[in-house]
Amino acid sequence: MDIKAKINELVDKIKNDDAIAEKFKNDPIATVEGLIGVDLPNDQVQSIVDGIKAKINLGSIGDKLGGLFG
Repeated sequence: MDIKAKINELVDKIKNDDAIAEKFKNDPIATVEGLIGVDLPNDQVQSIVDGIKAKINLGSIGDKLGGLFG
C-alpha cells in the first residue's frame, strides 16, 4: 500500500463528503479503517490519521491565505 497515495485519496474523500468529514471528526481511526477496508493496528492507523489531519489543516491554511493574497 502506497501510504502517501492512500492519504491523498482519503483527504479527497473527507473534503468532498460532509458525512465522511463528520465521521472522521468524531472517530478518525474507525473512519479511516472503514474507508480503506482494512483493520490495522491503531498505531498504524493513527499515523495515517495524522497525515490526513496535516493535509487537511494545510489545505485550510492555504485557502485562508489565498483569500488574503488573492
